[in-house]
This record gives sequence, C-alpha cells and structure tokens, in this order.
Amino acid sequence: MTVNYYNQQAAAYYSATVDVDMQPVYQRFLPYLPEGGHILDAGCGSGRDAKKFMDLGFKVTAFDASKELVNLAKQHSGLAVKHSTFIDFSTPTPVNGIWACASLLHLPLSELAATLNHLAKFLVEGGAFYCSFKYGQNEVSRDGRHFTNLDETQLEQLIKNLPLKLAEHWISGDLRPGREQETWLNAVLIKENQ
Repeated sequence: MTVNYYNQQAAAYYSATVDVDMQPVYQRFLPYLPEGGHILDAGCGSGRDAKKFMDLGFKVTAFDASKELVNLAKQHSGLAVKHSTFIDFSTPTPVNGIWACASLLHLPLSELAATLNHLAKFLVEGGAFYCSFKYGQNEVSRDGRHFTNLDETQLEQLIKNLPLKLAEHWISGDLRPGREQETWLNAVLIKENQ
C-alpha cells in the first residue's frame, strides 16, 4: 500500500522534501559517528540526506522500497541507491550509523521490533541508529499510506529485548514549511555488546 503511494507520488514527494533543511537533526546524530564513517540511509526517499552526508565526507549506502524514489535519489545523490525493503536489505560491510528518517513509521507496529533487530545486525558495536516517528500512540492509514505513531514509552518497549539502548530522544516540530505544528519523536539508539 505505502510503496504504491510513493511510486505514484514520487515526483511530488521528492519536490516537497528534497530541500528541507535537516541540519538540527544532523547536529544530534553526527556527533555519535567517527569522522568519515559509514552511514546506511534506510528508506532514503529523495536522497537528500544521503547526498548531504556524502558532502560532509561520510561513506554512504542508501536504499528505498520505492523504485521510483530510488531512481530520483540516484539522480540527486549520484549514489548507486539500492531498491530494497527494510527486511530484505543486506550488506557485507558493517556501518557506523543508520539513518532512518521518517521511514520506519510506515511499517506496522507488529513488524517494527524484528525490522530494528535486522537492521541493527549491520551496525558496528557502539554504532548509532537514528529513527523518527510521528508522535502518538496509534496506527493510522491516510491517503494510501500506513503510519505507526510512537511515544517515548512505546519506543522503550519496542527496543527492550533488542541489542539497542536509548542514548537520547527528543520531540520536534516538522521541518517542512507550513507543517511545524506536526510533532515528531526522534531517537538515537546505540548498539550494545551481544
């Protein structure tokens, strides 16, 4: 359902998101990473963040489940963006950080723990995992997309049995112009020893 939406609305979504200034979030995430480290952009959308991370000197691997967005992200970033779902993604190279900006929220709550666990396998020990969800406690379908909204308590429950610990979380407004009233739960998780 959600992938179909992004395939059909790829150009409009790209235009609405590619120029959004994510600097406030980069400033929370990037200090957890070594200089020139390897970032996995999981559900990269327009390729906006993948390109920014490359411009900052990081090595970047990026993927998205929407074939149309993969094509646009390739053009924008110059990266060989992979076409993959979260659970099907694989890489032989461990990464220092995972960036899942407004992407995991499209999974049903019932699939989130297994997906976080799967992606965490590609993180080095001590690696950082950024994720964001619309703030709330419910699952909704809107305009052909599924959203799982989370609050702090649900996030802590979600990672309780995973090799990830919460380093920090914060609430922010949407960074897209005209949508500042929408609130987001942001979190940085750290991969623990197993």
